[in-house]
Amino acid sequence: METTAAKRLARVRGRIEAACAACGRDPAAVTLVAVSKLHDAAAVAALAACGQAIFGESYIQEALPKMEAAPAGLTWHFIGHLQRNKARFAVGRFALLHTLDNVELARVLQKRNSEAGLRQAVCLQVNVAGEAQKSGVSPEGLAELAEAVAAMPALALEGLMVIPPVFDDPEGARPAFARLRALRDTLAARLGLPLPVLSMGMSGDLEAAIGEGATHVRVGTDLFGPRYCAAR
Repeated sequence: METTAAKRLARVRGRIEAACAACGRDPAAVTLVAVSKLHDAAAVAALAACGQAIFGESYIQEALPKMEAAPAGLTWHFIGHLQRNKARFAVGRFALLHTLDNVELARVLQKRNSEAGLRQAVCLQVNVAGEAQKSGVSPEGLAELAEAVAAMPALALEGLMVIPPVFDDPEGARPAFARLRALRDTLAARLGLPLPVLSMGMSGDLEAAIGEGATHVRVGTDLFGPRYCAAR
């Protein structure tokens, strides 16, 4: 009998495939990041057993013990706000850090990864709507931050990330996604870097994000159901 995890994963993958078909994209070009924050290692294991291999965490203190308890061989992304005093714990643990948004954190990551002989892949989080309650570099400050990060040898700048304003209609987020894509295109030309990653789109608006070029969609609720595990 098909498990609940398998049914949820199939539904989300079906949505991704349909969204790609609608805009003429290859579904293989869209990476599904299963947002496992506030869900336990057993929930991760259940989804991993269905074939999901990439998981996203938002809190270092929750992520590290969960990663140890989860099945081996999974790929982990960090998608939450990373405090500078906790940056050392992220070194060598995440394939991609989606949320770099200031040069001070970049310098800490550069130092820690350089000391460890590692290179950390990062995206820059952009606050395209200027929402005071959200993290992210402003569009006006993006180029300066990107140039600084691109010059740091222990960091690999891969692209941009956005958390758009919340709308009742998922199409309301589309302008934010389009803005991020335009910012990426301009920045890539300026830096002479490919910047292949556009991390945008969640459970409620992934279709609009894919239509605007998302390469990574971050889906939690539609894969795991309501969150029930308190962050540590």
